[in-house]
Amino acid sequence: MFAYALRRIAGLVPTLFVLVSLSFFIIRLAPGSPFAQEQQLPPAVLANLEAAYGLDAPLLTQYGRYVAGVAQGDLGPSFRYKDYRVNELIGTGLPLSLTIGLVAAVLAFLAGVPLGMYAAWRADTFADHALMNLSLLGVVLPGFVVGPLLALVFGIYWPLFRVAGYEPGDVSYLVLPVITLALPVGAYVARLTRGSMQEVLRSNYIRTAWAKGLPARHVLLKHALRPALIPVVSYLGPAVAFVITGSLVVESVFGLPGSGRYLVQGAIDRDYPLVMGMILVYGVFTLVCNLVADLLYGWLDPRVRLA
Repeated sequence: MFAYALRRIAGLVPTLFVLVSLSFFIIRLAPGSPFAQEQQLPPAVLANLEAAYGLDAPLLTQYGRYVAGVAQGDLGPSFRYKDYRVNELIGTGLPLSLTIGLVAAVLAFLAGVPLGMYAAWRADTFADHALMNLSLLGVVLPGFVVGPLLALVFGIYWPLFRVAGYEPGDVSYLVLPVITLALPVGAYVARLTRGSMQEVLRSNYIRTAWAKGLPARHVLLKHALRPALIPVVSYLGPAVAFVITGSLVVESVFGLPGSGRYLVQGAIDRDYPLVMGMILVYGVFTLVCNLVADLLYGWLDPRVRLA
């Protein structure tokens, strides 16, 4: 298992290098200047600004400087937020985005797996069809529809939770955003668990367990759950990355000061270091989530490690 983990971790390095390189050159293809304003700057002022941020150097020189800075953990200065480094800007909003995303992922997993198991256990019954239809609704409804509906119902008609803004330490501001993020992922996990569990329940060793007279709880939890979770774990990595990087819409709907706003604002302002920093941070979290999913997959199915 240790050697398998090392191989997976070693594969992250070239992927990160490609991600940094692509983000650097693609963002430079955007038309316009980072210092373009409604009122045209004098050429001397524009030249001084470009020299101050190193934009007067050849593109490959800029690329080398940026890669060297990233290797040292420095994402550079922001072009629009004066006197701020990109690390500082991301650090102010990233903890909140991570909190919302990780709690939503855990909630989706804890709710989706039991519901999928129950639907598989009660296959082709009214409960099964009702759960799967509701889960399909949760999958197809986008966050910018679910969020306002939840805010309208539980913030206006039944004012149980806060619907806008954020105060540190007050979890009532995070309940509706977490539910909005967790709903599509939990619905998909439930459908995935149901299909996988149904297939496992048809296996010969499960029939043998039933023939031995084992109770249903023992058969489901001890024999069927672990192999049924393999497809769910494969989806877990992309799902966690989705709720963390997809919190942008939810943050906008509920007015949360997360890090997602910097990606949009940085793209509008052509703030190259800020956009590349956000892409790199989201890319790292996506790779880490997929790495954890691969390790869990290897733990659930030893044949993966042997391969």
